[in-house]
Amino acid sequence: MRFKKKSQDVDSIDVSPLIDMVFILLIFFMVTTTFVKDMKLDLDRPSAASASTASTKVIRVYIDNSGEVYIDNQPIKIWAIQSKLRDLLRTSVDKSVLVISDSNIPVSNLIDVIDECRMSGAKDVAVSTTKEMG
Repeated sequence: MRFKKKSQDVDSIDVSPLIDMVFILLIFFMVTTTFVKDMKLDLDRPSAASASTASTKVIRVYIDNSGEVYIDNQPIKIWAIQSKLRDLLRTSVDKSVLVISDSNIPVSNLIDVIDECRMSGAKDVAVSTTKEMG
């Protein structure tokens, strides 16, 4: 039985490994970008010398410069914070809340929000700041 010899003149490149790598990179970037969850509020946060990095698993409560409160990107009244946070804390492992506020809001508003967070059952309630230089 005689076999034909393959001709050496054909210039072909197998691109299937390249396509596989492109799809793997695409999936990687799609998965990593979906974990970025941050509200787009323009906040001027207060500064503190003892600032430290917060966990990514905390529940974030935002207070903008007009005094509006947001949880899960939805505006919420101060009297409704407790029930909304109870639902979120029930499914949370960390049981921590991070209050991110503008530095120009009245302290009484910040204290009201922190009190509501503590009464909802949060173990840890922290206020977000920027780290002072110097």
